[in-house]
Parts: sequence; structure tokens; C-alpha cells
Amino acid sequence: MAQVPAGGAQDQPFQLSLLSGFPSSSAAAPTSGPALAAELPVARVLIESSLPHLDRPFDYSVPADLDAAARPGVRVKVKFNGQELPGYLVERVAESDAGHALVPLHKVVSPVPVLTAAVVELAGRVAARYAGTLSDVLRVAVPPRMAKLEKEFAPDGHLDPALFADDAGTDGATGAAIPAGLEASSWAAYRNGPAFLQHLAAGESPRAVLAALQGYGAGGWPRMIAEAVAAVRLSGRGAVVVLPDYRDLDRVEAALLDLLPAGDVARLTADDGPTPRYRSYLRILSGAAGVAVGTRSAAYAPVHNLGLVVCWDDGDDLHIEQRSPYAHAREVLLLRAGQEGAACLLAGHTRSTETQRLVASGWAWPVEADRSVVRRTVPRVQNTADSFELERDPLARVARLPGAAWRAAKEGLERGPVLVQVARAGYAPSLACERCREPARCTACSGPLAVAGSTGSSAVPQCRWCSAPAPNWSCGTCNGIRLRRGATGALRTAEELGRAFPGTPVITSSGDRVLAVVPDAKALVVATVGAEPVAAGGYAAALLLDGDSLLRRENLRAGEDAVRRWFNAAALVRPAAERGLVVITADDTAGVGALLRWDPAGYAQRELALRQELQLPPAVRIASVTGGRTAVGHFTSAVEERLGGQGIVLRTAGPAPLVLAAGPGAGAGAGGAGKAAARAGEDVRTLLFIPYAQAGEATKVMRAVKAAAAAKRSDDPVQLRLDGVDVL
Repeated sequence: MAQVPAGGAQDQPFQLSLLSGFPSSSAAAPTSGPALAAELPVARVLIESSLPHLDRPFDYSVPADLDAAARPGVRVKVKFNGQELPGYLVERVAESDAGHALVPLHKVVSPVPVLTAAVVELAGRVAARYAGTLSDVLRVAVPPRMAKLEKEFAPDGHLDPALFADDAGTDGATGAAIPAGLEASSWAAYRNGPAFLQHLAAGESPRAVLAALQGYGAGGWPRMIAEAVAAVRLSGRGAVVVLPDYRDLDRVEAALLDLLPAGDVARLTADDGPTPRYRSYLRILSGAAGVAVGTRSAAYAPVHNLGLVVCWDDGDDLHIEQRSPYAHAREVLLLRAGQEGAACLLAGHTRSTETQRLVASGWAWPVEADRSVVRRTVPRVQNTADSFELERDPLARVARLPGAAWRAAKEGLERGPVLVQVARAGYAPSLACERCREPARCTACSGPLAVAGSTGSSAVPQCRWCSAPAPNWSCGTCNGIRLRRGATGALRTAEELGRAFPGTPVITSSGDRVLAVVPDAKALVVATVGAEPVAAGGYAAALLLDGDSLLRRENLRAGEDAVRRWFNAAALVRPAAERGLVVITADDTAGVGALLRWDPAGYAQRELALRQELQLPPAVRIASVTGGRTAVGHFTSAVEERLGGQGIVLRTAGPAPLVLAAGPGAGAGAGGAGKAAARAGEDVRTLLFIPYAQAGEATKVMRAVKAAAAAKRSDDPVQLRLDGVDVL
């Protein structure tokens, strides 16, 4: 298999040196054994192992009794170093270059070839981009096996699309119910929109970035995505649509089912459970379904004759895989579009800086509405922190609910539901010193102090990390002993609004109770950022509170992320012609100005220009190396030495001690903050800034150094993460 070589001209010497001293799967093979397959008696197997130095196929012989079942793509078990390990058979070849007898395949777990050649190639590209292992990528790409489903739909090992007819509720026909014309679609209001659909329907592969205006109703963005998929299905090609969460997935799936036959759409998400997910995977694999829609793992769906990949709201961090190699669904789809020659659609109410970079480079065309259409479609936006409002209400800057916001809520409740967006869940998520306003910290673990609920001033604050009470707390900065609420959560906001608007229903959407939709009845809907439910007829008004809190986060993308969340909430409000109003309480920054003008593209262009000037992502790629000081030093030195020999010099920052920034249970990206304090003090992080021109060679070298270190076991392992959004 060309896309996963057993050892290329450059990689083979390095791989063979790794195996010296580490018993190969074929090292102990007897010279005599069972009869082998008459044709292509050698199987190349990719072992399921996250060890970097085992990230390559290994050769095994194919016994004659397994010849029929041992097809490329099937799951197998092999003997390796005295163990029985699972893996995938990726290729059958005539002979091996191992130079000795091969160990026979131990078992074919399933005769169903669940791994296609295209997915193997895509996984290899993703692993190369993120300096990870192929096995880690395939763990995300292929769902766990459900033997009962394979026996039902592939009794002889061959998937028959006709067997899915009853399961899909249709005979699987994909052409009859697709609308023949899309001239009156929602895309007609956007520049380049109709042309994009025409190119898709003609079998071409355009690349577009859509700035959608409306987030609710029949003309909202889910319908636009469904129409793009319907257009590509007219050309006889398939599509993959990736959404951040189940709420967006439900909306897009419903829009797709309005245009396409039910059997043509397969839903892929782990939230549905292993059995429905695997059933949908088999439907796509068999060709019974031509459209895969789901969350981030759906980017690898084995759709036949792929013609379009779609990613909605690529700035949402839910698109980032939480396990190594931490791939972003947007990048996976971009790699796949290039590999299979498919069209690409990156859509959202705003643009991420990564998407803006694609537009600025000419790789993708912008699909935007004219200013006249924007003015007719979006709500009016008002900022309580501008000079005019401050002159009318001098306390607006410090008030929790300024006068303009209160009036907007009162007037909006006369016409329908009103959305209130807050930054945090809970009641009072944090406390601060009343005298100096410094955040209150636990004396035991330095975690943030908070009160558990709506109890009065007699409540004893507790640490949010270790739960230790702090009845005798004193400020380490000014020795003050009185606490104030440093932030107000969704629950307390709902409580205050309930008192301010007696008799009005108050609905909350936050934490573990996130709502997808709310009725059009008059009500106050208090939601944390990202948890805003959709009202079918749109909100009458929206109050965007805690804007300064979002902007002041210590993160490179704080402004970009705040703007994205503001636009996502504002797009749920009715147009200005229907008296739709959005009130934002934040200082007059560039992000607030972009919302007032409804100019997400202008903000993204400005942000990208600043990043390019400072040589920060996405103008460059970034690799973070985390671990013990000695191991990190050895790793970075080895990388710099190898790249220096090729004339490549990387800009580095560090090593720097990790800041204890999260509580117990934090992921590896937080530096293992849940470890003991002594261990956390030993961990350091070094950042490597990589120009795009050298990114391919740099990631290749980093993979090689990591594999060599894992084989030697001379240092503690380090965590290597590329393009992490939380490291700056």
C-alpha cells in the first residue's frame, strides 16, 4: 500500500535501527509452519499501539485457511513480542523484505473491511501534520466494533447496501427526492452563493468561506448547509458535514432530511452510543448512505466518491480532539479535500483567523451578503459603554444590568423571549478581596475560592479545586479579610432577573442542563456562552453581559473567541426591522466595534494582520513540548540539532515552569495540574514557532526524535502538541 509504506527510502534505516534490541513480530518465526496463501502471502499489519517507535506496518504471513478472510481493511490479531495485539491489515503483497521467516497471522477478528485505503491515507496525513502516530488517529476514525451488527448486515463479510433498507426506512435511493433546482435558495442573498451551488451541482470542487447571517428559522444556516449538500448530491457525489455539538447536529440533520431521502443521511456521533454509531458507519461504508453528518470524528467517515466537506463554526474548541494527536476537525477536512479533490465549505457567523488566512491567500472564496442585505437581516446592536450611553447613565460601566439593557429586556418581553448571555455557569463562581480586588485563593493549593450557592454572607467559602473551607481567609496582597463576589454566574443572574421582572418566567441553560430550543413565549432565557438555545421565531432582544470578562482572559484568542460568541448569540435575534435589539456591556474595543457594524470579516482581517506582524499563530505554526525539565531539554536540543543540519532555525520560547491553572482532573494540555504540587513544579514547557515553509520537515523531525526517545527509554516521555489553542 503506497500510502503506508513498510519503510521508505528515507525512513527505513531509522525504523530498522529502532527495532534492533526490540524483538520484532517476526523475529521468532519458525522456518516451518502452516501452509500459506497461494497469492499475496504477506500481510502488512498496522498494530494498535500508541508507542511512537511502533508506528509502521509489520509483515506477517497469511495462512491458507485465513486467505479469504484476510482482506485489506479487516481487523486482525497478531503475535508481537510475546503478546497478542490487535491491529488492521492494510495491504497484501507478494513478498517481504524482512530477510527471515514471518510469523503467521494469529486471527482475523472480523472479515468486514472497516478500514478503507482512503481513510488510511488520510490518517497518515493527519499523523504527519500533528507529529502523532497513525494508530492514535485510527482510534478516532474507526468506531469500536459491534459484532452483532456485522453478523446482521455482513453475514459473509461483505456489506450489502440492500440490507440497510429496513434500518434506514427507505430503499437507499438518493436521486429521486433531491430538489432539481435551488435557484430560490437562501444562498441567493449572498455574493458568490448561487455560483457556489452551481459549481457543486456541475461536479466541480469550489472552496468557499460562508459568513452566515441568520441563526434561526427556515432561512437559517442549517438550511444553507443542507442546500449545499443537496447540490453536491445532484452531481452523484457524497458529502461530510462536521458540527461542534449535538444541538447543531440535530438542526442540520433535520434540514438535510427535508431535502434528501432518510436513507441517504447517516448520523455519526459518540453521544448516540456505540451501536447506533457503528450502524451508521457501516451504512456509509457500504454506500447505502451518501451523506455523513456528525461531530469531529465524522471527518473520517468513509463516504464513497466524496464531493464536499463542510465544517460549521470552526473556531469552536469542541472541534479539537481531546486525545493525541489533538487534531482539529477543520484541518482534517482540509487535508481530506486536498487528498480526494473534494469541494470545501467553512461556514460560520464569524471567521476564525485560520479561515481568514485561507481567504487572504486566495485558497478559498468568501461568500458574504451585501451591506443592504445585512441591514435587512441582522438586529440593531447597542453598546452600553460608549460615550453617548455613559453620558445618559454614568453608572452603566459598573452596573450589572445597565439602564439600556434593562429597558431592552422590558420592551423585548412585550414581543417574545429575551436572551441573556453570561460568561459563567453556577451562582458566584469566584470571589475576590473587597479591598484590592485580587482574586481570593486557597492557602492549601492556590485554587480559586467560591461559595456553593445562593446563601448569604454567612456562607463559608470553599476551594473549587480541593474543596477545603476557608473560614479565616485573609488577602495575601493587602491583608484584607472581607470578600466580594468577583463574578456572577448564570444561576444568580437568573435569580436577580426574576426579582427585577416579577411574574416573568426565567429559563436557564448552562452547566449540565443545556437546552437546544425554547418556545416563542415571553420569557427570560439566561444562558452561558455557547449554551444559547434557539427560539424558532428568533429572540426579541438579547443582552450580552460580562463582555469585559470574556475579553480579559489570558489567552491569545480571547478577543477572537469573545467576538465569535457574541455573533453566535446575536444571530439568534430578529432583524432590526422587527425591532430586534442586541445590547452588549463591554468596553468599546475592536471586537465590540465589529459587532456594532456587523463586520466579522473585518475583525478577522485585523486580527490576522496583528498575528502576522508579531509572528504568532496562525501566521506560524506552534509546537509545545511539555514534561520534565531534562526530558524537554533533550528533546528540543535534538530537534534543533537535526533541523540545524538542514539549515532550518526555529524560534523558541522556554523552557518555562507550568502555571498551576486548573484543578484536579485537568487534561494533559493543562500540564497535569491535578498532580502533586512537587511534580507540577518540575514540569516545564518549551514552545517552538515553525514557519509554514519549514513545517513539513520540522514535524517529520519531531516525530523521528520522539520515536527514538521512546525506543531508547532514556528520558521520561514528553507531550508534543502542535497548534494547541490554549498554550498562548
